[in-house]
Amino acid sequence: MSAHVSPSDAVTAGPAAATRPHNRKQLIVEAAGQVFSERGYHAASMEEIAAGVGISAAALYRHFPNKYALFAECADVMAGRLVAALAALPPGAALTDVLAALVRVTVAHRASGGLYRWEARYLEQPDRRLLRAKFAHVVDSVTEVVRREYPMPDERLRAVAALGAIGSVTMHHTAIAQRRLEELLLASATRVVATDPAAAAGSARLVELPALPVPRTRRAEILAAAIPLFARDGFATVTNGQIAQAVGLAPSAIYRHYPSKVDILVAACLQAAGLLTQAVDRSLHQAADPRQAVVALTAAYVAYSFEHNALNSVAEAEIRGLPDDLRRPLILAQREHIAVWEQQLRLARPELDQRQARLLVHAGFGVVVEAGRALRWQDTPGHRDAVTAMVTGALTL
Repeated sequence: MSAHVSPSDAVTAGPAAATRPHNRKQLIVEAAGQVFSERGYHAASMEEIAAGVGISAAALYRHFPNKYALFAECADVMAGRLVAALAALPPGAALTDVLAALVRVTVAHRASGGLYRWEARYLEQPDRRLLRAKFAHVVDSVTEVVRREYPMPDERLRAVAALGAIGSVTMHHTAIAQRRLEELLLASATRVVATDPAAAAGSARLVELPALPVPRTRRAEILAAAIPLFARDGFATVTNGQIAQAVGLAPSAIYRHYPSKVDILVAACLQAAGLLTQAVDRSLHQAADPRQAVVALTAAYVAYSFEHNALNSVAEAEIRGLPDDLRRPLILAQREHIAVWEQQLRLARPELDQRQARLLVHAGFGVVVEAGRALRWQDTPGHRDAVTAMVTGALTL
């Protein structure tokens, strides 16, 4: 990531690397976390990770027997850092101090923290349970302080949403001076926990989303069947045979409609981008001023995320695995969508510059992802309203 120094800058190959550093295992975990975060578990290779640390793949295997062992170690170490940051605080620490400690750790390891958002699903059950237990401890600790300082309904949901705002910084490359970055994330997370989830009551009724097209062709049926499989199991692990079985076709018949599985993924990402663009256009058409525009954008994005959750999660999680030529137009569509948010947020909050606005927009997206997961994406007007309220809090409107 552009705002960070890669471990490879600290330890490079050649004569200087002949002296083995005492913290080589730590350097390996840092480098691996960054590669897993940016490229995804399946696309990452041990050779690439070794090169990032300035060692040979054979030397890497002396520390970790295989890629999975290294992946599991990365996940455990990063979650452990959050637990340790809370353990270092004095008993009864104020919410600001609790959130600030989590912000510092997350920002310090920003380049490698993104693997939690989507890649943790590839952990085996014992490792996944361990990771969940550590995160549950963090959520429980934050919830306790939220309950003490902001006694309103849904304390745990507000705590999870605040952590989503903080963790969002691992999912983008926006470069801001570290002190200002931490201040913005802390202010955003604090506003989230201070937000009454009922503050946006009725917002769900104002959103009219475009509907998914009814699959009337075999090609459309294949796409509709593939999306929930990709969302549940991950693109890399789903086979054409599984997709064909879901549609009632022989595996070879898939190739008459899509030359490869990647083409199915591209079609899903394009469908997601198109639906989101339509939702944005409809929401802005109803807004009378910039603040209303931001609230309308928020309500539409929340509704889209709940209604089209499988499609949205596939587009967000799997886009990095596409070849560059296929990924480029999809990344451009994402940037155009974020630019709309930036423009409206800066009109509503003129004190923000472009990068600061972008950071807060991503914080809002982080709230949607983590709050939605906590609510198991159960699509009800109340859930949409609550998440909409917390996102507007993250934007500090």
